[in-house]
Amino acid sequence: MTQTENSYGYFDDDQREYVITEPKTPYPWINYLGDTDFFSLISNTSGGYSFYRDAKFRRLTRYRYNNVPVDTGGRYFYIKDGDTTWSPAWKPLKTELDQYECRHGMGYTRIRGEKNGVSSSVLFFVPKGENLEVQQMTLTNHSQEVKTLKLFSFVEWCLWNAEDDMTNFQRNFSTGQVEVQDSVIYHKTEYRERRNHFAFYSVNADISGFDTDRDVFLGDYNGFDTPDTVARGEANNSIAHGWSPIASHAIEVTLQPGESRDLIFTLGYVEMPDDDKWEAPQVINKTKALAAIERFNTSEKVQAAFDALNRYWDELLGRYVVDSDDARLNRGVNIWNQYQNMVTFNMSRSASFFESGIGRGMGFRDSNQDLIGFVHLVPERARERIIDIASTQFEDGSAYHQYQPLTKRGNAAIGGNFNDDPMWLIQSVTVYVKETGDFSILEEDVPFNNDPDNSAKLFDHLTRSFNHVVNNRGEHGLPLIGRADWNDCLNLNCFSSDPNESFQTTENQEGGRAESLMIAGQFVLFGKDYIELCRELGKADEARRAQDHVDAMVEAVKTHGWDGDWFLRAYDAAGNKLGTHEHDESKIFIESQGFCGMAGIGLEDGLVEKSLSAVNEHLACDYGIVLNAPAFTKYHIEYGEISTYPQGYKENGGIFCHNNPWIMIAETVVGNGDRAFDYYTRIAPAYQDDKVKLHKTEPYVYAQMIAGKEAATPGQAKNSWLTGTAAWNYVAITQSILGIKPHYQGLQVDPCIPKAWDSYRVTRVFRGVTYQIQINNPAHVCRGVASMTVNGDAVEGNIIPLQSEGSTVEVVVTLG
Repeated sequence: MTQTENSYGYFDDDQREYVITEPKTPYPWINYLGDTDFFSLISNTSGGYSFYRDAKFRRLTRYRYNNVPVDTGGRYFYIKDGDTTWSPAWKPLKTELDQYECRHGMGYTRIRGEKNGVSSSVLFFVPKGENLEVQQMTLTNHSQEVKTLKLFSFVEWCLWNAEDDMTNFQRNFSTGQVEVQDSVIYHKTEYRERRNHFAFYSVNADISGFDTDRDVFLGDYNGFDTPDTVARGEANNSIAHGWSPIASHAIEVTLQPGESRDLIFTLGYVEMPDDDKWEAPQVINKTKALAAIERFNTSEKVQAAFDALNRYWDELLGRYVVDSDDARLNRGVNIWNQYQNMVTFNMSRSASFFESGIGRGMGFRDSNQDLIGFVHLVPERARERIIDIASTQFEDGSAYHQYQPLTKRGNAAIGGNFNDDPMWLIQSVTVYVKETGDFSILEEDVPFNNDPDNSAKLFDHLTRSFNHVVNNRGEHGLPLIGRADWNDCLNLNCFSSDPNESFQTTENQEGGRAESLMIAGQFVLFGKDYIELCRELGKADEARRAQDHVDAMVEAVKTHGWDGDWFLRAYDAAGNKLGTHEHDESKIFIESQGFCGMAGIGLEDGLVEKSLSAVNEHLACDYGIVLNAPAFTKYHIEYGEISTYPQGYKENGGIFCHNNPWIMIAETVVGNGDRAFDYYTRIAPAYQDDKVKLHKTEPYVYAQMIAGKEAATPGQAKNSWLTGTAAWNYVAITQSILGIKPHYQGLQVDPCIPKAWDSYRVTRVFRGVTYQIQINNPAHVCRGVASMTVNGDAVEGNIIPLQSEGSTVEVVVTLG
């Protein structure tokens, strides 16, 4: 089925696509191509760029962020039909099209434009296992006359290091080098020196000419929308020597009435061994490139690869399927949330239309969280990622805050000493083991600081993560915050009055006295996971030791972290409370309510329920739950970056979609399924039908931030795609609300849903078994499993025992 069309597009659920029918979207709406090594970002007007593994160090094509007009640079096609020139994706020429459509799907995008009886449909995707992007163009003559078209392709090469490419012009304007042979343009800048890689752009047709010099192709002082070459209708056969190399093919196509023709372009990356780089002096060895091009040089080969990509996503998205009466719930859970989980797993926070790909690598905190929504899709990749993350940990349990995906080595480019980092490793590892039953990962030797000569078992890494909190507590027995916790902008040990300082890398408060209630709740929540794992492993002494520390933290929170109606947020460097009713601004924060609530601290005393009521009263609004309220109206040097934002934006009263699910999960802890699901629908993309223009960013994925109730533009989103939001919202809806959760002993069924729901069905593939789970709610309760049968046999409790691999199991659960 499809959703009612809005002014920009609609969901096509049958095809698992978002269909954009107006090219002038409020902001570029993008998709990601690729899922392992080679990636591309592509907008609905074919903007974006491609890279191999690392968007900073292996950037193939150039892109201009924060440019005017927005979304400048991409993979462009120009079609000259007599006196009319146009682009099938509308940009860059922006000629008014007779028809336009962009379909963003699972790992592919198809953009179709039509003008004066000619249509051009371009399918963009990265085939499984390949280091290239396929661009299959189908030209069709719908008119009654013969059409002779002049087609020009265009990509602009990046000189590999995307940061250096934008800054080091005194060198870069002299280094660009290319080769052209037949219908392939090769980019070989720096290949003869230290690089073992080059790029290529090919087409499976004879060309009438080419260009590799951007200034020659465009003409002096021209933009992508006014290229001289296209206006003239003839290529220059230019060879770039420095300046800005590009790749453009010129092709003449004659189409009879009703005739179609396919053209296949491939944009690829090749690495060569040092001793096999050349086929002749100054001539690159093209063997690998030509072999890759040949694998996709016919429409049949492209179709086979595209079918394989679709089968891959069929299999992945079949691992968790909800069938409910709510089409928007089904759409979000079954398609777009899981798809975004894959993208955030691949990218962390490194490359989007808001993250330039040069400022961050893979985050330690981020990647651990992304994994919890991804692990059921490709467990073996999750396993590899855990090892990569743990390898950047230090012996004391702390860790680099990020690492580069190309080298997998940690770095401190955006600071370190974020004291929440260590505990996230416990979360991801326990989630992985529960999902897979693979306890062997705990026996893996994993280095500290990427040093193979200094390693320990992965389980020992978890112990050190746990002990890092134990060994770094403040005067109230609460965890020291360090540089910051999850909220990077809460800089309680940074007293900065210099606008040229980074809050993230400055820590100038002697002693670092500030304490975090968020980390306290995190320690209790993931500490319980650590204790449970110890018991599964028979490590009773370690479980008892850990339990003592968790119990002590619970008491410290109750004694020093409760403010009467909600949990404090922190103690600052002077030992003063933050997030208290005693203040006029920022009386209450979301993070400590979420984590202490999920951890169940004070649950038996009514503290969790009371704090959640405070969240509903002070933080919740129509667009989601704001981070803090009331927002800061002036700069507090003792709080740092959080108080630098205008009210209602980012960390100062903005709605962080990342932490909203913590409150949803906490609501299920107290059994309030109605409010949990209500909060879910306030930010879930599939439920924002009436807010598309206001929202601004893509209507099919979560954004990091939505402007809060105190903002000038409440409800407007920023920083879409790459945010821990996707994983946490997926866990909240699938495990805490719909209630299907992996357990060491099997699959646990413990829904917490709106009372009005009658029933729903979940298909869940778990450890090689397909579970068909029917949930019935005849008594209209939020929570409580009254009975459960497995293949017709009654089962005590709410855990489905492990079944034979390869089997299909029918489960009926009745709530009451």
